[in-house]
Amino acid sequence: MTVIIDAEGMVMGRMATRTAKELLKGEKVEIINAEKAVISGNRDYILDRYYTRFERVPKGNPTKGPHYSRMPDRIIRSAVRNMLPKYSKRGRMALKSLKVWIGNPPGVKGTKTEVKGAKKVDIKKFMSLGELSRVLGAKF
Repeated sequence: MTVIIDAEGMVMGRMATRTAKELLKGEKVEIINAEKAVISGNRDYILDRYYTRFERVPKGNPTKGPHYSRMPDRIIRSAVRNMLPKYSKRGRMALKSLKVWIGNPPGVKGTKTEVKGAKKVDIKKFMSLGELSRVLGAKF
């Protein structure tokens, strides 16, 4: 069975931890509306933190990385990946059963679930992931 999570209005980090736990249980997870997830914090701090990632110049060969994506689905995927044991077989298999979509794809079937504790309730300062991606230069 596939668990479908609508990321609209959810805090990205909280959603990523709950998603990682579902993946480690053996569930298949699909996250829709990735661009509508939010990052909590001051807008200037968030932009500064993500800009420094792209401004870093590697000391060795620049083609070997680190490479950071600007697309919102890839940002969420990397957040979930960092919360999994990515160097063990269990973690790699869990990551393979994750799909992240920008928008609401027409072929998604199943029950839409809300991850408990991930909705933004009283957060005054936040930035949507789609807005961040567009500022960084993503085109979607």
